[in-house]
Amino acid sequence: MDNDVYGHINNVIYYSYFDTVINRYLIEVGGLDIQNSPVIGVTAETRCQFFESVSYPEELQAGLRVKKIGNSSVVYNIGIFQKNLGHMLAAGYFVHVFVNRSNNQPISIPYKIREALNKII
Repeated sequence: MDNDVYGHINNVIYYSYFDTVINRYLIEVGGLDIQNSPVIGVTAETRCQFFESVSYPEELQAGLRVKKIGNSSVVYNIGIFQKNLGHMLAAGYFVHVFVNRSNNQPISIPYKIREALNKII
């Protein structure tokens, strides 16, 4: 799937995993409608620290927590783990700023999304 020339999942793929984990949580728990919501989260900053490589088709699991919630921003920590082994392969740091979809200006995090984020602090 996403193995690189060295035979392991390429480092840039982890950022896609982070984005998927966060948005899936916002959709499923926070009720975010990514197609029609007037408020969306845009990425302001990301980081990843790698501990061990893994290759496709190895199964992975992700953990998500909120480190900090501001008025319009949220800081997430994400862990990527090899399924059923429990050790962390990579640790991610991801910042979303919620903006008005029509003008891209920062806006307060909607109540339902904030409520969902507070569940994983």
